[in-house]
Amino acid sequence: MQDKYLPAAVEAAAQQYWESVSAFCAVEDSARPKYYCLSMFPYPSGKLHMGHVRNYTIGDVLARYHHMRGYNVLQPMGWDAFGMPAENAAIQNRTAPAKWTYANIDYMRGQLKRLGFAVDWSREIATCRPEYYRWEQWLFTRLYEKGLIYKKLGTVNWDPVDETVLANEQVIDGRGWRSGAPVEKREIPMYYMRITAYADELLAALDDLPDWPERVKLMQKNWIGRSEGVEVHFPYELASIGAAGVLKVFTTRADTLMGATYVAVAAEHPLAAQAAARDPALAAFIEECRKGGVAEADLAAVEKRGMDTGLRVVHPLSGEYLPVWVANYVLMGYGEGAVMAVPAHDERDFAFAAQYGLPVRTVVCSTRDAYTEAVAPWRDAYAEHGRLVNSAEYDGMDFQEAVDAIAAALAAKGLGRKRVQFRLRDWGISRQRYWGCPIPIIHCERCGEMPVPDAQLPVVLPEDVEMTGRSSPLAKMPSFYACACPKCGQTARRETDTMDTFVESSWYFLRYAAHDSRDAMVDARADYWAPVDQYIGGIEHAILHLLYSRFFTRALRDCGLTRLSEPFTRLLTQGMVVANSYSRADGDGRERWFDPADVDVAIDERGRPIGATLKADGRPVTVSTEKMSKSKNNGVDPQALIEQYGADTARLFIIFAAPPEQQLEWSDSGVEGASRFLRRVWAFGHGLAGGAGARQAVSAALATGLASARREIHTHLRQANHDFGKHQFNTVASAAMKILNTLEKLPRAAAADSAAEAVAAEGFSILLRLLSPIAPHIAHVLWRACGYGDDILAAPWPEPLAAALTQDEIELMLQINGKLRGSLRVAAAAGKADIEAAALDSEAARKFMDGHPARKVVIVPGRLVNIVV
Repeated sequence: MQDKYLPAAVEAAAQQYWESVSAFCAVEDSARPKYYCLSMFPYPSGKLHMGHVRNYTIGDVLARYHHMRGYNVLQPMGWDAFGMPAENAAIQNRTAPAKWTYANIDYMRGQLKRLGFAVDWSREIATCRPEYYRWEQWLFTRLYEKGLIYKKLGTVNWDPVDETVLANEQVIDGRGWRSGAPVEKREIPMYYMRITAYADELLAALDDLPDWPERVKLMQKNWIGRSEGVEVHFPYELASIGAAGVLKVFTTRADTLMGATYVAVAAEHPLAAQAAARDPALAAFIEECRKGGVAEADLAAVEKRGMDTGLRVVHPLSGEYLPVWVANYVLMGYGEGAVMAVPAHDERDFAFAAQYGLPVRTVVCSTRDAYTEAVAPWRDAYAEHGRLVNSAEYDGMDFQEAVDAIAAALAAKGLGRKRVQFRLRDWGISRQRYWGCPIPIIHCERCGEMPVPDAQLPVVLPEDVEMTGRSSPLAKMPSFYACACPKCGQTARRETDTMDTFVESSWYFLRYAAHDSRDAMVDARADYWAPVDQYIGGIEHAILHLLYSRFFTRALRDCGLTRLSEPFTRLLTQGMVVANSYSRADGDGRERWFDPADVDVAIDERGRPIGATLKADGRPVTVSTEKMSKSKNNGVDPQALIEQYGADTARLFIIFAAPPEQQLEWSDSGVEGASRFLRRVWAFGHGLAGGAGARQAVSAALATGLASARREIHTHLRQANHDFGKHQFNTVASAAMKILNTLEKLPRAAAADSAAEAVAAEGFSILLRLLSPIAPHIAHVLWRACGYGDDILAAPWPEPLAAALTQDEIELMLQINGKLRGSLRVAAAAGKADIEAAALDSEAARKFMDGHPARKVVIVPGRLVNIVV
């Protein structure tokens, strides 16, 4: 073996061996426990970033660890390949999205392989391939037939210049991100998945996921948003509206109903349209409301504005007439698109009422205070529960009493009822874009709309297209949309919308198990591998991806395709990778981020930056710690890192720098430290290779120094095994470093069969196996070079030996009157009297007691002896 550590050669040799023996090709085996380890698959954006490297390194450590523990391990990889970035890149680079995507997949696959991940590449999938999305279309038709997919009008962001629908994140300050045109809200026909049918089950089952982070479960609970409340019906005033009917409102604060002074509806509500037909100013206001984003976050940030429609409804209990306002903060897509406003007890309503001079009527006060007209209305809304006032027969009731009584009164009048409402809304999956899975629907003027027959699946997305940025090319391609009706045979039109890309990522984990099945979406192999035992990904996917995956698994279950309800048993959300960043505001006030190579940085004695200046002009720049990103100019290229240091160094640094769930702060000196450690490991292995130590058992009788060293090694191993179980991989790496320190202090005897050589060989075999999941290439090559065996993956995982941990002697701290004065070695089995006698007879006792008698001797077993003089 080479005396110098050459990472490129070492890693090439290890990877060539793994490929030659198909080391990570997983096959169903009922004789062994299975372990399905999966990291969220990447979008093929072009190159890996350090966030990818961290995510997949954490997963690989777990996969390799369980492999060596005797599990049948599956760790697959694929590509979440559809989506907007490919369309944008295609426009920018004047190419087709498919060509750009496939080139990126090829490049990134090579990068992943360079990192030595234990991936079963035979199961690789790409969601943009027809053999994958064929089954997605097949499932669409089944859910459509079951009523779990339906069509209705949906409100979208419309860019009138680019003639396309924009995602919420593409709307910037109310304008299209590319055209800069004011964005409009439009209602268009869209397909929806009825996820709300599973709301109760999705919510309740979160309590059965003990190995998910509590933070993620809370985020999902809040997103599902189960609320118990009352549906209140406000009858239309015939004089102003001209027709009978009711305005339905859901509220969780029915106790405040007597304080309602107006109602507000969304700009898209039918009452708003009715009023706007005879009021040009209102029509203009509604048109203005249609501009801007449709997300809740957008509405929460905008100034609250409204107009009186001139219409009125009747309060269901008091009979009072209430004005109907159009307000820009009410969403048509939530509930009935209407809210009752109680300014005295809701901060948003209070601010709106104050702006437009609307009445404020206090109906709840603190149970601690007596209500008087002198203190009401208050300067701000009182939103807490309390005791009812100004509420007729409900005065004096507390919250629950009032809700029950008011709900009963409404029900008796046929104007309301208690019910449960969810914040969760059905999932709109239609996208008016090209690069996605075509929706398998055919529209016939004679027969209506119908799903594409199974025999005609997949509906293949044409890949040779020209992207202009103006609408989807599918709508302009008769070769795609022109078809015959499956029922009557007449000319029909194929749906040109594509599916939300979250659909592809909601079931891919099951397709890995049946990756090559041509007859079924999933087959019996999914019953063996699923659920995923360990899922790994960022906290940013806590809601949509994870919630949709849980919904999809249940939908598949109810279609008879799986027995599963939950897709992921354990969830690990890794922290971000952050790095020092350097910025300065330009003259226009915009922040500009500089390449670290263009900055001079002053550091303190601990190596932390305390100031920085730009080399070009010597002026100061701001130093901050930011998530690695292109926009912040603080990224580290994984490819360059591997070329300089090797994949094992990159992996070791990532694991050692921080626990998986915590933020990882990039450090060039930390990378260099990881590299130095691996060079030391290589040097020790080089000295050990060829000796007889690997073939020689450790003698039961060892000299005191060797026994102590062996005990240190096994103590570190015991701690490392404990930390592996808790996913504290950084302290596992630390244990490996401590073991190497111990090994390097061993006497290196000339005789190959020496006891020291045997302890060294045993300790080094432990070290290599601990390192194998983290730095697998160097561990593989050194394992073979030192004669331990052909394949470290086939070696048993090391366990601490009781005999090695046994101590003949123990060392105790010796104190005189509570001050440390030395140490005391006694037999491990020594009793209290023997320890006391040895302490009093010690040189330290004679010196510091100075002839005075001991009043008492305090012994803390295994730790210390304190002589009180």
